[in-house]
Amino acid sequence: MYDKIHLRLATPQDVPVILTFIQGLAEYERLSDQVVATEEKLQQTLFGHKAYAEVVIAEYDGKAAGFALFFHNYSTFLAKPGIYLEDLFVLPEYRGKGLGRVLLSYLAKLAVERDCGRLEWSVLDWNQPAIDFYQAQGATMLHDWRINRVTGASLQQLAAKYTVS
Repeated sequence: MYDKIHLRLATPQDVPVILTFIQGLAEYERLSDQVVATEEKLQQTLFGHKAYAEVVIAEYDGKAAGFALFFHNYSTFLAKPGIYLEDLFVLPEYRGKGLGRVLLSYLAKLAVERDCGRLEWSVLDWNQPAIDFYQAQGATMLHDWRINRVTGASLQQLAAKYTVS
């Protein structure tokens, strides 16, 4: 089964498929209305002058079947970088073939090679299949932590409060 799986780092030519994966993930997570990503924005932020994230494409039998988009964060407690997995998505027709497991284990290997202290990500609380999958891979759910986010107008308002020069 795994002999049909091939992982590779994404290239600028993969931007259309990356956007398709992002849209597929958003549809699965019932968040399609929140996707404002475009090919142009992805080209700039993933492959432009300053790349903000990296992407691994999973191919199955020569066809793009899934992806993992990740970036580095930092743990002050460990004094080490970490890898934050922003998105992991496998097209429905390729699920159950081991692509998610291979992508996650690749990121763990990359974290070890880059001397990272951890690999982490978020999962929606209703997504029990993903929770079960992640726990089967050895992940621990951090029940005491809550994600905080500031976006849109709230981000603009908070930024406007900065007055120190």
